Order: sequence, then C-alpha cells, then structure tokens
Amino acid sequence: MYDTDTRKVLSALCHGAIFFNFLFISIGMPIIILLTTQDPVVKKNAKEAINFHFNVWLYGIIIGALVIASVGLLGFVGFLWFLVHWGLTIWALFHVLNNSETAFRYPFIFRIV
Repeated sequence: MYDTDTRKVLSALCHGAIFFNFLFISIGMPIIILLTTQDPVVKKNAKEAINFHFNVWLYGIIIGALVIASVGLLGFVGFLWFLVHWGLTIWALFHVLNNSETAFRYPFIFRIV
C-alpha cells in the first residue's frame, strides 16, 4: 500500500508545476516524478500533467498565431484560453488533494505520453 500523503503531495506537484514560469522546471518536475516514483496513481498523474503541458503549449502557439494574424482582434480568445488553462489546473489540484485514490484526467486534451 502506498502512503496517501506522499501520493497527494507528488500528484499535486505534478499538476501544480505548471504554475512555475520557468519552462524546464514546469515540465521537468512531472518528468522526474514519473521516472522516480513507484506509485501507479502518481505515475498516471505525472503522465497527465505532461500531456497537459504539451497541450497548453500547442494551443498557446495556435491562439498566439491567430491573435497576431487578426492584428489583435482575437485577443479575447487568448484571454479565454488563459482562464481555461488555470481553471483546469486548479481543478486538477483540488481533485488530487481530495481524491488521492484516482488519477485526474484533463478533458479535451490530446494524450501523447
């Protein structure tokens, strides 16, 4: 049996790493946790966090290109994506801290890892 407190902390670190502004820290933390932990729930949370990072970057590039191409007229789309991005991250944090037995799955993302 795995320690639930350790599971909560590691899962929260995986999902919360996106709050770090440094690129390598935000993606590196879930990768390191994925490679070092033996807990299957934490591994699933780490994979999901890595996939979410890739999706945030992909959608950010697409939305950024649309905003530039429309000379700023689609700026509200960027603001909506900002709200969705942070909202989903906060939702994931609440889930892993309150329900440590199951991994969180982000809706509407492509799963690469």
